[in-house]
Amino acid sequence: MTSPHPSRARISVIGAGPGGLTCARILQRHGLAVTVHDRDTGPDSRNQGGSLDLHADNGQIALRAAGLLDEFFELARPEGQEMRQMDPTGAITFHQVPAHDETFKPEIDRGLLRDLLLGSLTPGTVDWGRTLHHISGPAEGPRRLHFTDGTTAETDLVIGADGAHSRVRPAVSPAAPEYSGVSFLEAWFDDVDDRHAEIAELVGRGGAHVADGERAMFAQRNGGDHIRVYLIQRVPADWIRGSGLTPQDTEGIRALLLDRYADWSPRLLRMITDNDGPYVDRPILALPVPHTWDHHPTVTLLGDAAHLMPPLGVGVNLAMLDAADLAAALSEAATVENAIRSYEKTMLPRSAETARLLEGGAEQLLAVDDRPA
Repeated sequence: MTSPHPSRARISVIGAGPGGLTCARILQRHGLAVTVHDRDTGPDSRNQGGSLDLHADNGQIALRAAGLLDEFFELARPEGQEMRQMDPTGAITFHQVPAHDETFKPEIDRGLLRDLLLGSLTPGTVDWGRTLHHISGPAEGPRRLHFTDGTTAETDLVIGADGAHSRVRPAVSPAAPEYSGVSFLEAWFDDVDDRHAEIAELVGRGGAHVADGERAMFAQRNGGDHIRVYLIQRVPADWIRGSGLTPQDTEGIRALLLDRYADWSPRLLRMITDNDGPYVDRPILALPVPHTWDHHPTVTLLGDAAHLMPPLGVGVNLAMLDAADLAAALSEAATVENAIRSYEKTMLPRSAETARLLEGGAEQLLAVDDRPA
């Protein structure tokens, strides 16, 4: 099959996260048709998670290409750039307060960012409730998407924007995410200024990080008077069940955590004892470094599907920059295959370099900060 011109191609994005939606938005701005398939049953079917910082040198570049940068700044929280570093006694060892006009990496809630991107798309762009099972068809195309509900769809280009456990990735690479040895346990706090005033004061308007070399916690202010806390430990991937507990056993997990963090300040321990609702276990996974693949003329990847890395403020920014680069390549190339070659020529070296810099980075979250106060 001869690779079609992008304007005549059936383009399928798998995954309606920030990367997939950014790609779809920019493609539509260039007059290219696209369909996004997502496993969620609708835009409000689940909580989208915590807060993201979008950087001026990648995430914001993508939003500018999407024509959404001004709208982003209307929704973003520049004050979220505040950062506090504390020791286990609760004493502040480092405190960064952003200038009033600082816009390098303002925060935005994931849900607000998703709504912004969704609202910018042509109605009907996202095909909800469609979980991809696998891809078939010859490498030169057309490809067939097989969904778990038994339906199929034919396409000329598959863009895998479906995250860590991508169903698109196996079409180009055998690589699978590996456990880093470090796990996050997420806790939520609601109506914090009234119901959790001491924690709100401790965290401030942005983030607060504490570590002792073996354990850590990172607390982050979200919009809507919420705080998320991530308890960070070097543990086996199945540490909860290995301790004779289940993820639903909030009181049992809490007792275990209080024992592990026993020598920390009582003020900090409130982030273990006072959370609203259950904990959420989030083991930190990463793809092998570097993760590359041989060129395929009808399939490519972006974001975590392409280069899953430790959560150090890079992932969503790289995903959105990938999306902008891929959409730009498709708008300029004579064929889909040429566009993929052009995109991967830029994306793969960039992601490999970043992955090397962040390799083992989950361990950095446990390290004691030695910056002066």
